[in-house]
Amino acid sequence: MLIYIHGFNSSPQSFKARLVGERMRGLGRARDYRVPDLPHRPAAAMALLRDIVDRHPHAALIGSSLGGFYATWLAEHYGLRAVLVNPAVRPWTLLGQYLGTQKNLYSGASYELTTQHMDELKALDVGVITPEHYLLLTRTGDEVLDYRDGVAQYRGARQQVIPGGDHGFGDFGDYLDGALEFCGIGV
Repeated sequence: MLIYIHGFNSSPQSFKARLVGERMRGLGRARDYRVPDLPHRPAAAMALLRDIVDRHPHAALIGSSLGGFYATWLAEHYGLRAVLVNPAVRPWTLLGQYLGTQKNLYSGASYELTTQHMDELKALDVGVITPEHYLLLTRTGDEVLDYRDGVAQYRGARQQVIPGGDHGFGDFGDYLDGALEFCGIGV
């Protein structure tokens, strides 16, 4: 089972989520792919993800941005492998500057981002990581997150630090087969 975890204000309709789904279908593994539509509340998002992992305890994860932060918590608590794509390391610091009305980029749904969201994110911080659980894919040109935070947080893990690019990681398809192989999915 492969679980894709989307980022902040994103959805299962994101470019990377769809790309992974298409590749899994091409491998005849569509039934082994899940991409949940995460609630905006971190505690609710983690409850949903934990429920899925509880039903699929040998899953592997791909997490993008905030999804990489969630994937880290799951990888540490369940002993899973996780590919992290431009992951958020301390999202409460980054997102704290966006308190107020938010709009999901795909559904158009609006909600209020509050300090309670930030507290829920802080509660999910794992601190020290188990390096062998991770493959970090990060772009130095990420305009949203400082790639160096990910490099430092996931020190000792397999890392691909790719020059240039952006937060959207538009050429993710070039790295997808390597990500799937890390997750134990033969390509």
